[in-house]
Order: sequence, then C-alpha cells, then structure tokens
Amino acid sequence: MADNKKTSPKRELLLEKQVNGYDRINAEDLEACEEYNEKYKVFIDEGKTERLATEYAVSAAEKAGFREYKRGDSLKQGDKIYRVNRDKAIVLAVIGSEGLDKGVNIAAAHLDAPRLDIKTTPLYEDSELAYFKTHYYGGIKKYQWLAIPLELHGVIALKSGDVIKVSIGKDPSDPVLVISDLLPHLASEQMKKTAAETVAGEKLNALLGSIPEPEDEGSDRVKLYILGILNEKYGITEADLHSAELSLVPAFNARDVGLDRSMVGAYGHDDRVCSFGCLQGILDINNPAKTAVCVLVDKEEIGSEGVTGMQSSFFDTFIDDICQSFNVPLKACFENSFCISSDVAAAYDPSFPEPYDKLNSARLNYGLGIVKYTGSRGKSGASDASAEVVAKIRRILDEADVVWQMAPLGKVDAGGGGTVAKFMANRNIDTIDAGVPVLSMHAPFEIVAKLDNYMSYKGLKAFYLSV
Repeated sequence: MADNKKTSPKRELLLEKQVNGYDRINAEDLEACEEYNEKYKVFIDEGKTERLATEYAVSAAEKAGFREYKRGDSLKQGDKIYRVNRDKAIVLAVIGSEGLDKGVNIAAAHLDAPRLDIKTTPLYEDSELAYFKTHYYGGIKKYQWLAIPLELHGVIALKSGDVIKVSIGKDPSDPVLVISDLLPHLASEQMKKTAAETVAGEKLNALLGSIPEPEDEGSDRVKLYILGILNEKYGITEADLHSAELSLVPAFNARDVGLDRSMVGAYGHDDRVCSFGCLQGILDINNPAKTAVCVLVDKEEIGSEGVTGMQSSFFDTFIDDICQSFNVPLKACFENSFCISSDVAAAYDPSFPEPYDKLNSARLNYGLGIVKYTGSRGKSGASDASAEVVAKIRRILDEADVVWQMAPLGKVDAGGGGTVAKFMANRNIDTIDAGVPVLSMHAPFEIVAKLDNYMSYKGLKAFYLSV
C-alpha cells in the first residue's frame, strides 16, 4: 500500500539529519584517510613528550622547506618559517599574499599530555626496592597508571651547561618501569574507597630495581646500584636529578582498534592528534592568501602557564617580528585575525551515557567537532565564540566538503574543561574550538576514529587557505 502521509514543505526548515561519515566519504578521501592516519601513528609514537613532539615538528618542517626564522630576517610572500620556544613549543608560518593588516589564520594546539613527572628529589629505597617518586601532571585518574609499563623520557641539565637526553623503555630491548598495585586478595579495604581515593598521588612511585650494590656494606645499597647504572649510562650523580626534567609515559605504541581497524588507540591523543593536524596542514599548503600560522604549545593541561604555554608572550613576539618586517602594528594584525583552537572533543560513550547530552555530543565517525564554548557549568572559563565566528567556520568546512559536527562538552552540570581558546581571544582574536572527538580522554590509552582525525586535518588545511 502506498504511503499517503502528508509532507509539509516546511520540512526543509529542519536541521538535516546527520549521517555517519562513512556514508558520505568518497573513495579518494577514504584512501587519503588511511594514508594520513599511518603518518599520524608515526608522530604519536615519536612524540610522547612535548620536547619529542617539537623535535619531530622541526624535522618535518625542514623537510617541507621551512627555515628557522630569526628577528630581522627578510620576508616575502610564500616564505615558510618556524621558531622554537625552549625545545617545548613551536610556531610556523607561511607568508601570504595579503598584507598582515588583513590578519592571519591561526591554528593553535598543545603538545603536552597528562603524565607522571619525576620529583626534584626522586630517588629512594624502601624494603630493598628502589623507586622514583612522581608528581602527576594534568588531570588523570590515578588508578589507571598502576600496573602498566612505563617509559622514561626527558633531559638532565648539568651545572656545566650540558644537557643530557634521557630515553629508557622506548626501544624493545630496554627495560620498562612500573607502579605496582595491590593484589585483589588483600584489597578489601582498598576496594571500599571511591575511585578518586583508591590510590593517593604520593603512592605513584615507579619501581626501578632490586639488586643491592655488591661492593658496599652501608645503607641504601639498591639505590646505590641504580645510581651506578645511571652514572654509567648518563654520567650523572644523584644531585644532578635536582635539575632533571623527566617524565613517565605509557610504554606502548599506537595500534589500530576494532576488527574493522576504524580507530586508533594511543597515549596522548589529547592533544597531539590535533597538533598533528595543525602541523601537517601547514606543511601541505603553498601560497595562501592570508598568512597561515600554526602554533603548538606546552602547559595547556595545567592552565597554559609558564614561558612555553599559550599565556606566554612568545607567540606575540613571533607575530610582532613578522609584522615589523611589513610595517604593520601587531594589534592591527590581531584584530583582523581568526584562530581555530584545535583541541579534542569528548566523544559520546554509550557505555557511560549519564554525563552526556546526547543531542549535543560529538560521536565517532561524524567528523571534526566544532565547540562553540568550553568552560564549566555556567560557561566559566570559556571564550564562547560569537554567532558570526561559528557561521564563518561552517562556511569554510562546507565549501571544502569536510564532515563536521557540533560538539559541546557533556551536560551543563556534569563538569567541564578548557583549552587555549580564551588566551587567543584575550589577544582580540576571533577564536573557536574545533577538534577530534576522543573516547577515554586522559587515559593512558585513548581512542579516536580515523575518519574524524582525517577530517580534522582536511578542515585545518582548508582553514589555512581561507579568506
């Protein structure tokens, strides 16, 4: 029997129903998606700290024809330049054909991720076991860091001025470190605690070794044996750990997730998945109309503080140096600029639906997530992009055939978070958040969809070239 239901022409006014990105993507994009995610997996494995990620970015930039820019260097249209900030942050630019008084297109992301930092006096022995004391960095669920293999990365700065790079656990032949957990047979009291109380921060101590120094009869023989290993490998004493910057990160690499291989699991998707999109996007463009700028910073997970965070004047100084080359005031440039704060979005998790507003949540495979505002509860700490800014990003993405979705962060009273967006907005730059939806955010092993990751890159590349 025929369906005789009335259909009002007003139905055209309704929001078009979103469909899974795999029902929209063409064969060419599908192939490009796989290629892009293979490149991304190399980056996420190589860049497990902000120092390592910056190192990767410099190498990739120079291979793509970028040169290090120093104040006073001459500039012309088409030039590709970069500057590094204290080995932990980087800003890159491609000089456009329009004057800088017309503004610049900025994509900003952060290279740091939640981890465990080694304390400034970290080494101790207890019950003939040697440990490093740690201080967790960023928002973590502490219990997730127990009983998993950990790598140690960072630097030790000596009084001589020499800086020694440290890497233990990355190579398959290396040992790994671990934080032990209590066996379930004896954990009846532990299991009564809330998840937040299950393990205290002071108990996140990394096990280093158990062999006592055979040529010594004093105390702390296991600690001494460990110091002997560190001295032989790196030439350091215990006092040198005072000026060390060492971090523990998960000792596993990126893997395809799912029988269909549609997802990537890795440590540090937040926010290196967006950092890679920003970086690869600017590496892949030539001759933009507006000058394109990519800024990858440190310290976002702890408030964007310090000389390598987005609140530092490093970014302003770089843009000001460029502006001075063209006799344009920095403030005139900023007021006509546009920024995508490229940070991850929270993907809807049907296993834990309670804190999400399903109508207003990002979903895997539905593309790049646009976040009008972040903040907590009453939009506290948010820059809250204007209607005009949202409209502009919609136009750019639609014209580039990018799959995208709106992606607010959970229910109003469920919690919240922030990005670098408000710090860019404080500079009088129109700013909006947009990024890749993530499952298990801030866990040691996070999950993103390959399609969303690729669409983020495609959208950022289109943004760099937009007017």
